Amino acid sequence: MSNFHRLLVALIWADCILLASSQKGSTFAGSTSTAVFPPPNATFTAADAFFPDGSIVGFPGPTATGDEAEAAATAPALAQVDSIFPLVRPDASNAKSQKFDVTQHWGSLTPFQSVESFGLPNTSPIIPNGCEIVQVHLLHRHGARYPTSDAVAPAFAATLHTAATGAGFTASGSLKFLNTWTFKLGAETLTPFGRSQMFNLGVGFRVRYGELLKRFQDLPVFRTTSEARMLDSALHFAAGFFGVQSYQQDYHQYIMIEQSGFNNTLAPYDQCANANNNVSAFGGIQGNKWAAIYLQPALKRLGPLLKGLELKVSDLIAMQQLCAYETVALGFSNFCGVFTEDEWKGFEYLVDLEFWYANGPGNPATSAQGIGYVQELVSRLTQTRITEFATTVNGTIVSSNVTFPLNQSIFVDVSHDTVMSTIYVAMNFTSMAANGPLPTDHIPKDQTYFVNQIAPFASNLVGQVLSCPASGKPTHIRWVLNDAVLPLTGIKGCKQNKDGLCELPTFIDAMKQRIQEVDFAFDCFGNYTVPVPDTIVDGQFPKNLRKRN
Repeated sequence: MSNFHRLLVALIWADCILLASSQKGSTFAGSTSTAVFPPPNATFTAADAFFPDGSIVGFPGPTATGDEAEAAATAPALAQVDSIFPLVRPDASNAKSQKFDVTQHWGSLTPFQSVESFGLPNTSPIIPNGCEIVQVHLLHRHGARYPTSDAVAPAFAATLHTAATGAGFTASGSLKFLNTWTFKLGAETLTPFGRSQMFNLGVGFRVRYGELLKRFQDLPVFRTTSEARMLDSALHFAAGFFGVQSYQQDYHQYIMIEQSGFNNTLAPYDQCANANNNVSAFGGIQGNKWAAIYLQPALKRLGPLLKGLELKVSDLIAMQQLCAYETVALGFSNFCGVFTEDEWKGFEYLVDLEFWYANGPGNPATSAQGIGYVQELVSRLTQTRITEFATTVNGTIVSSNVTFPLNQSIFVDVSHDTVMSTIYVAMNFTSMAANGPLPTDHIPKDQTYFVNQIAPFASNLVGQVLSCPASGKPTHIRWVLNDAVLPLTGIKGCKQNKDGLCELPTFIDAMKQRIQEVDFAFDCFGNYTVPVPDTIVDGQFPKNLRKRN
């Protein structure tokens, strides 16, 4: 047989295979692919004669260290987080300019970048002139993660794979990549990028506030919860803050059990019934109303590109989530370029709606969830033990100076996006809720509640306790969220201040009043439904309606 005939036969066989594949459908599209590292047969021992530890090898060279940094007090300006390296920045399908950044429209799936302002545009996180910093309270979210096990993204992959194994499935146009797309994401745990976020956050925090370490008489105690991504985040933060060679000896990491049945202020939803029922589901209900509107153009445009699978609005939401999840996990995603700029703005607002009505000012059970952390904050600020335990505060933990010290100059707590959003409500950061209840049929022009600014991956809230004028005695406090100073005028007694300062006794009294205002038992366990129309803006069930429910 000549070479020509061999080539002809090969081409005929290839056509037959492709024809059979198109008739039977693809068994590849939407399938799940995984990898395991280290390899299953690899072995590791802490003490290995072939690979001794650096302390055994010796010869470290000069090891003198310098003084602690305190850039927040000494620098003329602080470096801003404005990069998502090494992720590839995606473009929308109709990208009009380089100014539109898709990654900043992912809501709670957005990688943290510095926020310009929350209403104090000329204010800097640099310590004001004449003041000195005496203490900091850091509450931060974990880094970028894979989707949760019950997320719509893996469900879409399963739906696609089922359709692809049937007859007649094809994807074309902007969805052509689905013919060979596989689901490569894990579940719940940090991605490599998420680990880098936490390490960098720790390094940045040391540069800004390292001077405060000189005030310690004992090792610091930092807190996190027991979930894998939470502990991983805490350890990577500590490695960045203390250094990878010594961090495990430089502080104590307290791990609070995150599970139903255990009080935990960093995961309060486990001990709040209305955080796990129809009350919390109200956010999804409100969000679905908007999704049915903003995704209609995408449904009409993309639906005809798939044969053998009828796209639904929920599938499109999953695809938009996959853009975010794949980017923060794999560095790039083909799903990003499928949607227009307006559809990405719509997705951002979808997350805003879901948070507002499920975990933010518009849900009646949110202040109750966040108030436990406020109690702990007041305890730390006043160095007074908590004696009443009617919220999610864990009495065993906070009663001990070993597990809950009160005299630290640096406090670090790791939590979740939905928890941080409830704490903002409990603390009465009203500037976020200034625009009132969010409409479900359009994006308001005066919107002030943006989840990508208040609860992105690696979101961080810093309470700066200051001495003004500098005397070493704490006199004032202010709060910096993702590098932007928060106005505190919604907190009772806190006056308008260009630097966002509030007198410390005034702030403490206001927080004590908030603790008394919140009816934890009713808001978390009361048998009620969310009022319609929902006009709640303080995260509490309206007191004038309680007798009728």
